[in-house]
Amino acid sequence: MAIVASLPDVNLFSSVPSTPPPSDSPSRSFRPTPPIPIPKYSPSRRNRNPRTEPKPQPNPALKLPHRRTRYYKPVKEGVISSDGERTILIGESGVSYQLPGAPFEFQFSYSETPKAKPVGIREPAFMPFAPPTMPRPWTGKAPLKKAKKKVPLFDSFDPPPEGKAGVKYVEMPGPFPFGRYPKEGMMTREEVLGEPLKKWEKGMLVKPHMHDNRQVNLGRDGFTHNMLELIHSHWKRRRVCKVRCKGVPTVDMDNVCRVLEEKTGGEIIHRVGGVVYLFRGRNYNYRTRPQYPLMLWKPAAPVYPKLIQEVPEGLTKDEAREFRVKGKSLKPICKLSKNGVYVSLVKDVRDAFELSPLVKVDCPGLEPSDYKKIGAKLKELVPCVLLSFDDEQILMWRGRDWKSRFLDYPLTPIPSETNIADDADKTIEEQTVSDQNTVISNPKMISLWKRAVESSKAVILEELDLTPDVLLEKVEEFEGTSQAAEHTFTALVLPGNDGAEDYVDDEDRPEEYSDIDDDFDDECSDDDESFEPVGPEGSLPVDKIVRKLREKLK
Repeated sequence: MAIVASLPDVNLFSSVPSTPPPSDSPSRSFRPTPPIPIPKYSPSRRNRNPRTEPKPQPNPALKLPHRRTRYYKPVKEGVISSDGERTILIGESGVSYQLPGAPFEFQFSYSETPKAKPVGIREPAFMPFAPPTMPRPWTGKAPLKKAKKKVPLFDSFDPPPEGKAGVKYVEMPGPFPFGRYPKEGMMTREEVLGEPLKKWEKGMLVKPHMHDNRQVNLGRDGFTHNMLELIHSHWKRRRVCKVRCKGVPTVDMDNVCRVLEEKTGGEIIHRVGGVVYLFRGRNYNYRTRPQYPLMLWKPAAPVYPKLIQEVPEGLTKDEAREFRVKGKSLKPICKLSKNGVYVSLVKDVRDAFELSPLVKVDCPGLEPSDYKKIGAKLKELVPCVLLSFDDEQILMWRGRDWKSRFLDYPLTPIPSETNIADDADKTIEEQTVSDQNTVISNPKMISLWKRAVESSKAVILEELDLTPDVLLEKVEEFEGTSQAAEHTFTALVLPGNDGAEDYVDDEDRPEEYSDIDDDFDDECSDDDESFEPVGPEGSLPVDKIVRKLREKLK
């Protein structure tokens, strides 16, 4: 570099020659890219076209917010949207839809609607039913072309012939007694059901469905609107529809059964736990069934008042905080499994409130919406006051207005089994001590004891402080008197011609002393405290055996 720098007239930073050297191929033209891109400026406002075409206004239905957006609109009781005769209103049953010619107000769920009125909605009020009057544009595919093939319509009164290919079986109406025939035409619910079913008819209808998987599954949403058409499709092939309920609706099965009969027009002939058997009626016809429009989507659930209040009704803020702290160490009375049957939950909570003012139910693995719905049902059915849903557990308080169901014989809680009413300063020894005179019983046990005393099968000891020898003497004395009362009976004396006592044969015994059949009905209630005697009062059991042997020998 020193040699180059010493040369005369040598410029190390000479500029690029103005004219490029001639290239060998004149056809090719090489143009180097500029180091800085040429900026592109927008045209000036003067050169813009002042005539702008009006933009088409989009349909309001396309502006619906997404379900995850925070759309909220407060509503009050009454009509919130209307399009002619099609209205959406807020009432006692929540959000309902009125359509012209409908027999009742349509809802998404008929059984799982809270009694509390909604305070807001999460989406604009639109009818979830099909066009033509619904203001919603067509966003799907074009409808299919009408088929040229004419499909014959078979109903229950005109079923297809047996053995016809490509046709499913259609159940005929019935069952009918001998000499009766079905009635046709539009009929009321009572006329469709016909005469009440007998016991053997119910068994004949229910038995084939006991172990059959063809059923309608009723889940957390309860009895929804589209299940109406689903049940009628089951009734087309069979006379009984099997409905299996699981989860939240099973807390109040009476409400589910009432809604099923009211909306479908059928009759529940058998119910076991969460399984219900719904009979369509003797004169049911699938062709003349009531037809309802289907819901095209599930409407967003409205906003209801909060279930958990910071200061519940009847408590102060400090008392509510104290109950919530005590509830953390309280043992749950039961554990609810997912998709279970909670038929006895309301009874269990009521029984637990007899011994403790606080009750906790454990709900591991359940969805938050599920155990919140369960808590709302318990609040209405028990009733009770909800305190918290922390740690997937429902904590309830029985309230100030709570009254025991055993007013005559109240249940006294055992201190060792309760951890709520006692103060934290009490020791374990004080909690385990209980009063000896305290008796925990119910009215049924009291009635059984009274019956035993009246029949000389039990005796009341007035003195409690008895020595073992004195107690043994009283037991032996009572044992002799009870056996004498059991093996004695009133003599039946009839005057004869000569004034002597005649023997009365079993065949000549009056009808009021005749034996009662020992075959009890299968549906006999197990709650009966005792059965009536089968013979005259005080008769020996051996007499009954002798009479039966005589009948067999004849």
